[in-house]
Amino acid sequence: MGASRQQLFGQFTSQQWDGFRKGVEKEGLRVDRNGFIAQTPHPEALGSALTHPRITTDYSESLLELITPVCDSTESMLASLSDIHRFVQAHLGDEVFWSASMPCELNGDESIPIAEYGTSNIGQLKHVYRQGLAVRYGRMMQSIAGTHYNLSFPDSFWQTWQSALDNRQSLQEFKSDQYFWLVRNFRRRSWLLMYLFGASPALDASFVKGVSHDLSRFNENSWYGPEATSLRMGDLGYHNNAQSSLDICFNKLSTYTDTLARAIHTPWQPYERLGTRRDGQFIQINTNILQIENEYYSAVRPKRTTHVGEKPIQALNARGVEYIEVRCLDLDPFSPIGVNEAQVDFLDLFLLDCLLSESSEISDDECNRLDRNYKEVIKHGSREHFDMSLCDDTIPLREAGRKLMERLAPLAQQLDGWSGGTAYGRALAAQQAKLDNRDEMPSVKVLQGMREANQGHREWTLQMSRSHQQTLNAEGLSEATRLAFERMSQESLAEQQAIEQADTQPFERFLADYLEA
Repeated sequence: MGASRQQLFGQFTSQQWDGFRKGVEKEGLRVDRNGFIAQTPHPEALGSALTHPRITTDYSESLLELITPVCDSTESMLASLSDIHRFVQAHLGDEVFWSASMPCELNGDESIPIAEYGTSNIGQLKHVYRQGLAVRYGRMMQSIAGTHYNLSFPDSFWQTWQSALDNRQSLQEFKSDQYFWLVRNFRRRSWLLMYLFGASPALDASFVKGVSHDLSRFNENSWYGPEATSLRMGDLGYHNNAQSSLDICFNKLSTYTDTLARAIHTPWQPYERLGTRRDGQFIQINTNILQIENEYYSAVRPKRTTHVGEKPIQALNARGVEYIEVRCLDLDPFSPIGVNEAQVDFLDLFLLDCLLSESSEISDDECNRLDRNYKEVIKHGSREHFDMSLCDDTIPLREAGRKLMERLAPLAQQLDGWSGGTAYGRALAAQQAKLDNRDEMPSVKVLQGMREANQGHREWTLQMSRSHQQTLNAEGLSEATRLAFERMSQESLAEQQAIEQADTQPFERFLADYLEA
């Protein structure tokens, strides 16, 4: 019997381990001093949301998205994210950067302004896509915020790993196959991340006004799930009927892009009834199940950086998978920047083990079971005694979690040994504590914090957000860093203007060409 993948990793990479490549995309709402969603435009001092490399908007004009560069260490990534936060906080005036995933006070769809990106064709495309999300799903669910964690391995690793496995594919094909190997195991284990990092058990009453739900009353302006870990990832969050009909296959690149492409080109009758225009204005890009690839909601995505005018599927098919995007992470409301060091280091460990563990293709039956486990942990994961289905067995959730932690312990020791540090061991211990004591779970700590402060979701989060704002403003930026961000803002505004001036094609023709590509 040959060596296991874990053994090969230790044998072949010990002298050539160059670590991980990582980055974060962190969302968050701008809110006014009373905790209501901001009605103001994207601050000009933050540059162009269309072209700024570090600061943009997601769905709403009020929903900021902060993007780090690709970094080679957790320390440098968190330092970058902290600097972006400090610059943003310095230009919010009397507004506050909301620290929770579930939104602040809202007043229906019309209170959530759709993001604007200027008059260029690409800017209008981004706006129309968001209009499409509004008519398809409503704007409320689009006001939810989260963290996306991006991870890749350098080519030096892939070349060594390919040699270790005695693989003869092209490097591009090999990397894509191995990233999907990782993704399959991520699908099998992602329930653990919802237990460890779910931090949205409560929400503002305005979010569910007039909506049927099974939440419990916390106080007059808050509802909560007594056993929930993440309302953001549940039925009240990123969920819709059209996508429930999809069968996107994560077994390999070809099945993933084929099934995704089918959804983008398959008409959906309710969307056809809406049409693409209303009163002469575009209200959605097309009437298919998905307008574009990004509309598909999933806990993980294989990604490839796109060229100008290129679609994500085209980029993946042409150049293969470049990195993995983990999309199921709630904001950490206790952190001024929404993530923390132990979380990031644990994710590295978790994802690396997904690559190093055996990973057969996922059958339809297994896929259904994995989806059930994931949804059950989202809804009931903080229950004192909770059983879940693994293979043909039923096992207590915390026992299943401890077994995964035991798998990760030797790997943490190995990585710490190579780096001469203790980061991975400490990260593992921090997550182990949540399995040993449910009171350490973020979802439980949020509810406990609200109870101790005798505050609902709105008041408690506003207080936390103000505290984080004070911390970041007190830290401030170095003069050189501040000037660099100011230059980025100015250059992004000039770049947007240049794009707008260069456009000669009517938007209707531009959109037709885009859809035909």
